[in-house]
Amino acid sequence: MTVILYTDGASQGNPGLAGAGVAITDEQGRLLAEERKFLGQQTNNAAEYEALILGLETAKRLGARVVHWRTDSELLQRQWIGVYKIKKPELMVLAQKARKLADQFEKVTAAHIYREENSIADGLATKAIKEHLRQLR
Repeated sequence: MTVILYTDGASQGNPGLAGAGVAITDEQGRLLAEERKFLGQQTNNAAEYEALILGLETAKRLGARVVHWRTDSELLQRQWIGVYKIKKPELMVLAQKARKLADQFEKVTAAHIYREENSIADGLATKAIKEHLRQLR
């Protein structure tokens, strides 16, 4: 099965309270799964990697063999394809975890998209933070 994986990480402050959001569709655009996760204190870039990890784990559970990953983080996408180097050790650890997960699929592609095309994952990442804040009240 081939899926389209949309991911987004959000951080209120940088670093700050962070969340990850994931939306997975089939090739026709039908929504197969949505996930969100509160991440605690993270940078934006760490939250983006955490969202990718969550997305790949979810795609694996769905039985996907091919993943076409879409992100509005140009930095993350370019690090993934090797155009940019990963300089921060904490991001390297997350990138290695994501690569290990990606190796379990036949193929994983990565493309940068505009934020407007990533609204579901973006909304889920923000919702994860808001739900956490609501629980604290």
